[in-house]
Amino acid sequence: MLFNTFVFVFVFLPLALFGYYVISKYSLRYSVFFLFLASLVFYSYWKVVFLPLLLGSIAANYFFGKKISEYTELNDDKSAKYFLTLSLIFNLGLLAFFKYADFFLGFIAALFDYPFTPFGVTLPIGISFFTFTQIAYLVDCRVAKIKEYKPENYGLFVTYFPHLIAGPILHHKDMMPQFDQVKSHVFSGSRLLVGSLYFLIGLFKKVVLADGVSKFVGPIFDVNYASLTPLEAWCGALAYTFQLYFDFSAYSEMAYGLSYMFGIILPINFNSPYKSKSIIEFWRCWHITLSTFLRDYLYIITLGGNRRGFFRRYFNLLLTMLLGGLWHGANFTFVIWGGLHGIYLIINHAIRNALNGRKHALITFMGWLLTFAAVVLAWVLFRANNLSIALQILRAMFAGTFTPGDGDYLMGLNRIMSIDECLAWLGLTAAISFFAPNTYELLGVGIRERLELRLQGLFGGLVMGAVMVMSILLVLISETVGVSEFLYFNF
Repeated sequence: MLFNTFVFVFVFLPLALFGYYVISKYSLRYSVFFLFLASLVFYSYWKVVFLPLLLGSIAANYFFGKKISEYTELNDDKSAKYFLTLSLIFNLGLLAFFKYADFFLGFIAALFDYPFTPFGVTLPIGISFFTFTQIAYLVDCRVAKIKEYKPENYGLFVTYFPHLIAGPILHHKDMMPQFDQVKSHVFSGSRLLVGSLYFLIGLFKKVVLADGVSKFVGPIFDVNYASLTPLEAWCGALAYTFQLYFDFSAYSEMAYGLSYMFGIILPINFNSPYKSKSIIEFWRCWHITLSTFLRDYLYIITLGGNRRGFFRRYFNLLLTMLLGGLWHGANFTFVIWGGLHGIYLIINHAIRNALNGRKHALITFMGWLLTFAAVVLAWVLFRANNLSIALQILRAMFAGTFTPGDGDYLMGLNRIMSIDECLAWLGLTAAISFFAPNTYELLGVGIRERLELRLQGLFGGLVMGAVMVMSILLVLISETVGVSEFLYFNF
């Protein structure tokens, strides 16, 4: 079920909100269980055949978590490590089979020139996110951070529908206490309205900005990549850069707003990354919960972070980003994209050490410009279907012919108009991403608290009516032109 559809906005969401708050009047525990069941319905709407997989993963990890916690409390490190290892094998094995089996077996077969027929396994939607969420939970059990084990709370923690499909990756300590807070179960019209504003802004970004600029991406990356002028290649690369930005920003804000309607605060997962002055800053603002997971659980806990010397630190950093790239998909383009960002981070740390804290307006500007350029070049690898296509587009960006070929290009035979239209879209999306405040700045904690006080009574009702009308119009546009999935659904 997609957030930008009629069935979600006008059927599933109202029923989920109504059931949650009505049941909360009688039992907080039953309302949590209801929201858990609603989340399972949300997931099953895509393909009910994968519901047993999700439930089996939840049951197994709940069992592993309890065992790890029990043995940790008894100071039985051997048994605790045994169950943690077993649980990691289970989770990573499940993820490897569904996401990487064809990729790795095909690679091995190619090395030995052996015929291989792919299994054609369908990737269960959201498996990367609910797997990493549960791995974080298990590791927290091992270090005695877990204090509460209600099965319905754990089930909701994993399946909570605003985050289930494309994040954020959740942590037990951030979510479990909220499920039992009385104020989270008390209906608030002003809170519903503020959550709706988050959702509306995200819906606009998805339907108008992300889907609007996306029409310039496919013709470059999927059709005409072999014969491009530098201008066309840069238009395609930048169009994808802003499509992905507004698509992921839209999902993150819609998820945040939906959860806010239920009185539950999700962690911020996207914070104006294209304003970053360095790659280090970029990864603190792009997919924040994934970056945090990779840093805390892979780079520091598993690989040792920067505690084992200069060269080991940079090796760990590079390996972390390579695996982060592989997490996004079973393709060498993702691995190279991750490795490229690993190299970026190493260079960034070296420059930071050389500058030794010196600051200057020119240094800041050049840091932003080089960071954005580096990110755009890496996105070409991220988007291209294979390495050959990525190299052809990158070659065109820097050494392409300025003579148009004979094929159809961005929007068909009218090449000049297409370029002009693309440049206009790029100017609009760039201006918003570089200069406009993001939604969390517009509706930050202090601001939204004051806003909730004002959005009451008749005025609040009028604003809610306006929000509903605009939501209907945006969903109508989405349904009319064809509902598109969020890009991170594929990861």
